[in-house]
Amino acid sequence: MCRIIVMPLVFLMLGLSPLAVQASTSESPVSEYMLKNGMKVLVKQDHRAPVVVSQVWYKVGASYEHNGITGVSHVLEHMMFKGTEKHPAGEFSKIIAANGGRENAFTGRDYTAYFQQLEKSRLEISFEMEADRMRNLTLPDDHFKKELAVVIEERQMRTEDKPRSLTYEKFNATAYTNSPYGQPIIGWMDDLKNLTVDDLKPWYARWYSPNNATLVVAGDVNPEEVLKLAEKHFANIPPSDLKPLKPRTEEVQKGPRKVTVRVPAKLPYMLMGYKVPVLKTAAEEWEPYALEVLSGILSGGSSARFPKELVRKQQIAVSVDVGYNLYARQSELFLIDATPSAEHSVDEVKQAVDAQLENIKANPVSDEELQRIKAQVVASAVYERDSIFYQAMQLGTLETVGLGWQRMDEYVDKVRAVTAEQIQQVAKKYFIEDSLTVAVLEPQPIDPQKMPQGSMSGSAGHH
Repeated sequence: MCRIIVMPLVFLMLGLSPLAVQASTSESPVSEYMLKNGMKVLVKQDHRAPVVVSQVWYKVGASYEHNGITGVSHVLEHMMFKGTEKHPAGEFSKIIAANGGRENAFTGRDYTAYFQQLEKSRLEISFEMEADRMRNLTLPDDHFKKELAVVIEERQMRTEDKPRSLTYEKFNATAYTNSPYGQPIIGWMDDLKNLTVDDLKPWYARWYSPNNATLVVAGDVNPEEVLKLAEKHFANIPPSDLKPLKPRTEEVQKGPRKVTVRVPAKLPYMLMGYKVPVLKTAAEEWEPYALEVLSGILSGGSSARFPKELVRKQQIAVSVDVGYNLYARQSELFLIDATPSAEHSVDEVKQAVDAQLENIKANPVSDEELQRIKAQVVASAVYERDSIFYQAMQLGTLETVGLGWQRMDEYVDKVRAVTAEQIQQVAKKYFIEDSLTVAVLEPQPIDPQKMPQGSMSGSAGHH
């Protein structure tokens, strides 16, 4: 039932970030409330269907962890389904299912979130059970050991046995020196093997508190009624004493880095990443939006430069994609990943990618190309706004990474304001060798009994 969220290279239909392509202007406003214990409540009305999405977002994820306990946030997410005194293990999911709903959870670098989708009259069921498990988990050691074994197996299947996932992990660990983004969300294998339930207990006590949580409700609801229900179930939960996190800001990179991964695999593979700012860390607010549009120019659909030039015209690569997430808590990487075609090498692909980036630096993007990419972004925004779940997802993400939900409505206008000169400026400023990290997967012979497949993220059942 859980998912590990790995942002880059996953939502790449447009070469744009997963949440960014949503919503320009809201049909109905967001109602914001603060409970007496510091818990924020956000309500977004959408009356098209008699359904409601309820999400509880905690400001804690892999980037909050330190060496020795990596993976603790994700393991705790599994344990959130293993029962309280009031609702024993497995009961949470049974009750939601009996009420015709669906539920899940996900862990990312900057958050852990739990959600239910229900018929609107069933909303209180979700609130009652989320409030109960916010503070009352029993965390029995036998359940913990079973779930830890599940997570270790998940890591084995999704990372160790998948050459591309393993390459991505080594790439991240090489690219970041002191940013916590260098740590895998699922945790290092050695840390997982040595994790104990006593590592989880203080983590749960510290971060799973109302003053570290945002309740997001979207759907066919009345905000005042949602507030009353929230007050009834959440307002009396005591807050915790939250100490601010140490910054752990990534140091300036002083030269290119490269890591080679040699494991059994079918195809070679390359990852390139340049250090870039995000909305939270940029000195100039327009820069992340320029990087966002640039990601679309490079890999936003079949007419973008990478698929057009490198895949179809030169036939040097089977695929070339871009990933950039401007909604992160700390500075990110502008990612390019590529699989060379059979007749070509990783080096040739890298040279071809470099040539495209140099072209962007040297020649302003034409007005026609710029308008086409912007039109794709706007079309996506309209399309994505149809999903009640993703409306809630965007509110929760922006609030939890510290940007504030209000930023969701500025996206399309900011994208439209990006100029060809600004795209050139960010390319020249950030696509420099001194901030580049490259990872190369060099395939080794495969045991025919084991046929790994490359993948970057996914979901795994846990109850």
